[in-house]
Amino acid sequence: MRHTLCVTHYVTAGELMVVDPELFESMRLELRRGSLVLAVLARLREERYGYTLRQALASDGLEMEESTLYPLLRRLESQGLLTSEWREEEKRKKRFYRLSPMGEAMLSALTDEWRGISASLDRIL
Repeated sequence: MRHTLCVTHYVTAGELMVVDPELFESMRLELRRGSLVLAVLARLREERYGYTLRQALASDGLEMEESTLYPLLRRLESQGLLTSEWREEEKRKKRFYRLSPMGEAMLSALTDEWRGISASLDRIL
């Protein structure tokens, strides 16, 4: 398990302020949570099993613990957004995931929503 300690400073009206690291971490995780759903759906346009999905996300800068990924995959599958299949590969059984047709439609809708929110935040920030 890896933890990142981040102490953020900013200056307002000549006064140096320190951001509470616990509050920052809580808000950072909240911001990240929805982004991870979108990233997982996007990466599962191509069939993958859990480990290769984690690797792909990490190479994109979105590292995720197994304890976060696998419950997310089960939830998305129970919502009908993913399909999965057990197969033997390299003498090991692996569960492969892929977007379902409903998952593809949801990815498209969420991508449009994400782009709208991102454009709005770009204007605001």
